Amino acid sequence: MSAPVQTTASLVTSQLALLRQLEWRVRHAVENVLSGEYRSAFRGRGMEFDQVVKYTFGDDIRDIDWNVTARLGEPYRKKFIEEREVSLLLLFEDSVSLQFGSGAQSKREALLELAGLVMMLGAVNRDRVGFLHASPAGYKLQEPVRGRGQILHAAATLLGQTPPPLDSPGPQTPNPGSQFIPWRLLAKAAPRHSILIWLGDFPPRLEPEGWSVLSRRYQTMGFRVEDPWDRELPFDRILTTYDPVAGRLVNLNGASSAQRAAHAEWVQSRDASFNAIFPNVLSRLTVRNDEERLEALVRFFHRRMAAGKRR
Repeated sequence: MSAPVQTTASLVTSQLALLRQLEWRVRHAVENVLSGEYRSAFRGRGMEFDQVVKYTFGDDIRDIDWNVTARLGEPYRKKFIEEREVSLLLLFEDSVSLQFGSGAQSKREALLELAGLVMMLGAVNRDRVGFLHASPAGYKLQEPVRGRGQILHAAATLLGQTPPPLDSPGPQTPNPGSQFIPWRLLAKAAPRHSILIWLGDFPPRLEPEGWSVLSRRYQTMGFRVEDPWDRELPFDRILTTYDPVAGRLVNLNGASSAQRAAHAEWVQSRDASFNAIFPNVLSRLTVRNDEERLEALVRFFHRRMAAGKRR
């Protein structure tokens, strides 16, 4: 019984070492590049309602309570109490397809690093951070915690989760992912107005049942990692690779017009599904697994901040 415990402890220790390296990079980015944009970009309008007050010139017109305004004959607006901290809840959908990678890294490795960077951002900014790791083998929930040490340990636990076996059963419905994600539990895992970041492969699928409820409860965002072969097949040669979803070797022939057409249709369907779940372009992030993840996050926050300033 002692060997598994020792193995787990060793794995957590190695993940903590990696996370401390990520933390140093995150601190540098927060102090020198983001300059507070992380908090402003994530906070959005996630505030608790306080009371209705008279509208005065300069107030945000989006806060006008039109029902009260119509009843009293003069403009009134909703007043909010800003939350003192942000709560981040990461949903890591650990599907078998994430284990594909045409280069040095799989999509899963890149997505876990992205998750670690987000959790370190939360730790540096003194937020509460938690996660739900879901795979065909089950799920693990860590409710949001506060403090560098607790968040580091939570992140190490997420990064140390065992990937699903390649022989895991494939999707049996047109809505893969909804099979092993406990959506009802997720709806109670964090306070209202928390930030829910769903990290996954996002294959073509229907919107999960109950997603509209989660979208009203949380501020939702979707992060995915894309392999270069996801976007475009290699045209110069025929390659044999393992398809973790089909569970078999497949030949990729970018020169075949039929394969190119089928692949283009899949890309279009995949993008349409991702965009339907996250209709706001500022709520979704796609990163290539050969791209620098922290730089991609910084660009994401800059886009959100720029859009906020234009409103």
